[in-house]
Amino acid sequence: MAARDTAVLRFLAAPTDAGRTGTVDGGRVLEWIDKAAYACAVGWSRAYCVTAYVGNIHFDRPVSVGDMVEVAAKIVHTGRSSMHIRVEVASADPREQRVTLRDTCLIIMVAVDGDGRPTPVPQWTPETEHERRQQAVTKRRIELRNSIEALMAEQKYTDEGTAEETVLRFLAAPTDINWGGKVHGGTAMRWIDEAAFVCGSRWAGRPVIAVYAGGVRFYRPMHIGHLVEVRARLIHTAARGLHISVNCWSGDPATGELQLTTNCLMVMVALDDAGHALPARQWHPVSQEDRDLDAFARELVRLRADFPDSFQRVDPSVSLLPGD
Repeated sequence: MAARDTAVLRFLAAPTDAGRTGTVDGGRVLEWIDKAAYACAVGWSRAYCVTAYVGNIHFDRPVSVGDMVEVAAKIVHTGRSSMHIRVEVASADPREQRVTLRDTCLIIMVAVDGDGRPTPVPQWTPETEHERRQQAVTKRRIELRNSIEALMAEQKYTDEGTAEETVLRFLAAPTDINWGGKVHGGTAMRWIDEAAFVCGSRWAGRPVIAVYAGGVRFYRPMHIGHLVEVRARLIHTAARGLHISVNCWSGDPATGELQLTTNCLMVMVALDDAGHALPARQWHPVSQEDRDLDAFARELVRLRADFPDSFQRVDPSVSLLPGD
């Protein structure tokens, strides 16, 4: 039986999970991660919880339809009302005895009361040397996260930008509802992935896949029936990666007034017919806004290079389930 600070989801990847390239899209994986983190946070806090932040996630290997999937979430640090949760996604053909680690990330969940205000959570104390190291890494990453959030908040997106841009608009449907009556954080991340896919594919001239998502900051909830607007803009190209900034807005369709709810940076890569990464079609800034956003993307790359993900991964050939 899993400890109270841990939650593990295990299921088969269904045909309905397949994305544009036949394997499971990054957006669906982000939904799974959010659900596992929610289960872990609620189990620990015994309160309703909301997603506040999702840190760096590298999509290392695709998950195939029919794979047995394990999503393991574990608390690695707590604040007054926040829970920092390490999530690992692993999968394999169910006929095999071992799974392969696919993706990892850190999610911050916040416990809230009936009025939606942050409420205190029990404090988590590491018991092993491994847990102490993970908590230390988490604390050191808080400064990096704050720097990234400040940079993202400073960016301006106006009609002066000349880069490829995609705008998706739709109503948040009842099927998008979470346990608190609002839109799932994981659903919002799937919308982000979809907008980045459209933007990246239009620029590359062929399908793209997500290889990275980071700095996913949730500012306020989206409500069922709200008009949702997801804006994805190309802001930088590397040798293969297309760096795409995505912002979600939502509001009452009767007023038309939309508020920023979520932002994120995605890196997409175009694939050839054999599934190999192709060199990126290069984009060159034209306006001052273009140059500012390109510089912003380069600064994010520099920040992350200065503070790599130093969480110690488990043996990638070993199941994440206790007792396996």
